[in-house]
Amino acid sequence: MTKLVSAASFADTKPHYDILDGLRGVAALMVLIYHLFEGFATSPSDQIWNHGYLAVPFFFILSGFVIGYAYDDRWNRMSIGEFCKRRLIRLHPMVIAGVVLGTISFLVQGSVKWDGSHVATSLVMLAMLCTMFMIPAAPGAGIEVRGNGELFPLNGPYWSLFMEYIGNILYALFIHRLPTKVLAVLTALMGVGLAWYSIGNGSGSYHLGVGWTMADGLHYAGMLLMLFCYTAGLLMSRVFRPVKIRGAFWICGLFVVVLTAMPYLQFGETAVANGIYDAVAVVVFFPILVWLGASGSVTDERSAWICKFLGDVSYPVYAIHYPSLYLFYAWVWNNHVPLEQALPVGVPILIANIILAYVLLHYYDMPVRKWLSKVFLKK
Repeated sequence: MTKLVSAASFADTKPHYDILDGLRGVAALMVLIYHLFEGFATSPSDQIWNHGYLAVPFFFILSGFVIGYAYDDRWNRMSIGEFCKRRLIRLHPMVIAGVVLGTISFLVQGSVKWDGSHVATSLVMLAMLCTMFMIPAAPGAGIEVRGNGELFPLNGPYWSLFMEYIGNILYALFIHRLPTKVLAVLTALMGVGLAWYSIGNGSGSYHLGVGWTMADGLHYAGMLLMLFCYTAGLLMSRVFRPVKIRGAFWICGLFVVVLTAMPYLQFGETAVANGIYDAVAVVVFFPILVWLGASGSVTDERSAWICKFLGDVSYPVYAIHYPSLYLFYAWVWNNHVPLEQALPVGVPILIANIILAYVLLHYYDMPVRKWLSKVFLKK
């Protein structure tokens, strides 16, 4: 079988876990579906694809696993600066593309907040500049241009990339130095803290869709979510021993779909069951899925192509899709468009985002990363 090379291979030279690439793509598609239906939700309990936000902690676990696998044995010949350059080259070209699209989207909407008040172009440009440098916005700040409290109002999902950067920095500074036993204890403590937060209704809605805003301290919860998932992935990369499993991509991919599609769990007056569900999904099920996915292998051309395609577009589509959905939401809300009439518009928007992500990957992201790697990275 012909070996298909992942588009992420410019930054890292080790072979990729093909199935993990594919699972990352499945999770990215779940985020797209979740965000499409988000325009019709009035509360966390009535979202149609209710647990799509759980794809983000799944991303964090995958990132930790892959970073540990790729870099843990390089620190005797790689500096912190070299590592940071590699991560910037891997992530930031698409960050810039998403910021540009987010700015265009906001200007097309007329540069107005959700309440209809106009935002000065100078503030929009400042928000764009801050987002390019991953500087978050506090609720009510001038650069918080949409008025919805987002850390990055020109491209809301960038909160998770912000957390990813923090995870990378902490890994480079000291986490990679931790002995495995210490890392295990740290991960366990953060897992207990995350479960306590979820089951104890720290978010106010018994769910882990946190991190996107500074309101109510949700950015701190997002930090805890990222740190547990990231360190769990790093820990698994150190102690990983494959198990025998057939059809790992299809089995694990199906579980990702089911876990993110589950309805909001509320029985009577309390939704504590949903808090328990989120905690178990993140702390137990997702690490198991990553372990099984890393254990499997693709054995046919079709599965290899699917995993490669999904892995290739997963990050680009995550980075660029939300600006178009801001426009979609504005159309739906301003015209009171019901779901059945909006879907024929929304679904093509998602498909167009996947196509655009693929085009940007091959004609912008990969060439830019290749050039940056040639100029700034050691051979």
